[in-house]
Amino acid sequence: RDPLWSRGLGDVYKRQLYSNTTGSYNTASGMKALYSNTTGGNNTAGGSEALASNTTGSANVANGHNALRYNTTGNYNVANGRNALTSNTTGDNNTASGNESLYSNTIGGSNTASGYRALRYNTTGSWNTASGTDTLYSNTTGDQNTAMGKSALQSNLGGIRNTVIGTDAARTNTIGNDNTALGYRALFTNTSG
Repeated sequence: RDPLWSRGLGDVYKRQLYSNTTGSYNTASGMKALYSNTTGGNNTAGGSEALASNTTGSANVANGHNALRYNTTGNYNVANGRNALTSNTTGDNNTASGNESLYSNTIGGSNTASGYRALRYNTTGSWNTASGTDTLYSNTTGDQNTAMGKSALQSNLGGIRNTVIGTDAARTNTIGNDNTALGYRALFTNTSG
């Protein structure tokens, strides 16, 4: 018997890639990393429960506790940070860097979030780019938004095609479309225009 097993550590290690059947070129490190993977290939999971629910999704990279935890069939996603892209199930081509970035994303695709809680509540919105703490924080269904700077477009829910750069720029915008804001607190009070 393996000496780690006799000390109680073997159980932790055996849960990596636990359900794998024909999946190949996968790398897992951490308790329950890639636990449910069956046929998905070319995945890398580092951290407890990283990519734990993945079954057939391929070419995903998850680093951090719960990173891409609920991903099942989503492909080409990159999640770096604790709880990054945690709720993603079938969304493809997302990149999340920072704790809780794109946390609530389920099926949204082609999003890029960089910073603590960037695009935190995004669920189905696609083609969004958020850079900075709490940027596009409340966005759920809005598409094609670009926000750079702390709390930029923080309250956006469903607004589309907005481009804002600067701390608190368009911070209270909820459903406004096609806005451009540049500078500290630019369009700060705009909500729906």
